[in-house]
Amino acid sequence: MAETPQTHKDPLPPTQPGGFDLNQPSIISLLYLGSFITGITGLVGIVLAYVWRDEAPEWAKSHHTYLIRTFWFGLLGSVIGGILAVILIGIPIIIAVAVWVAVRSVMSLVKAQKQEPMPNPETLGI
Repeated sequence: MAETPQTHKDPLPPTQPGGFDLNQPSIISLLYLGSFITGITGLVGIVLAYVWRDEAPEWAKSHHTYLIRTFWFGLLGSVIGGILAVILIGIPIIIAVAVWVAVRSVMSLVKAQKQEPMPNPETLGI
């Protein structure tokens, strides 16, 4: 008697240990980080943050607030740094803002992988 191959496969769990969970805050954070290379993906990230904010799970809502504030204050700091670049003081401001945005994006990404809320989403600190 010939055996028939088993076609039923067990579904994978939503997050595998050691795997990468591509949840909404993670996607937005990656888009922000990608904007350092492309220059435009941050705009996609902010749009998604606003669109997904109301339907997000409770733990992710703090990430959306955190990432929305990161975008707007990062943009403001970049504009101020750009204007002040004429007198050279803007260059360190632009670098500091870039580091600030990158660190906040990575912090959100790390917490989002654990599905933990951001502790103080309204602050400008890291």
